[in-house]
Amino acid sequence: MSAELDELYQSVILDHNRRPKNFREMEDATVKADGVNPLCGDQLTVWIKLDGDQLTDVSFRGQGCAISKASASMMTQIIKGKSRAEAEQLFGDVHALITGHPTGGDVGPLKALGGVSRFPLRVKCASLAWHAMKSALAARPGDSAAVSTEADGPGPEGA
Repeated sequence: MSAELDELYQSVILDHNRRPKNFREMEDATVKADGVNPLCGDQLTVWIKLDGDQLTDVSFRGQGCAISKASASMMTQIIKGKSRAEAEQLFGDVHALITGHPTGGDVGPLKALGGVSRFPLRVKCASLAWHAMKSALAARPGDSAAVSTEADGPGPEGA
């Protein structure tokens, strides 16, 4: 990655951290999931409003490092309006990107997260919101799911 592109991506991440999009609780969400990364201290909740198979609204709240918050902010922007299948495809493409194995799928502005793969300890920070989104989509309407980046909690083992 060129130095200019790397700097642009860092700028995108910092902007989403400072001014996160869709950073709010959602009272009328269909499903939600709480996510925690005990190693870093990141904690967030992702809310999703579904209309059939469409994600009509997505939001998050929480605290954490810049990468965690930026990833959640970018995720809410890109999956809003998508179908469940499209959101799950994006999960796979983003997870592959941040773990250093890009699929070539169109992740658009989420390419900014690609640099995370150079910092293995930060992969869990970048993937937390995505795992929470996936857990929320697997929950029954009205239910709340939970996910942890560590093996001793519910959810993904590893990243």
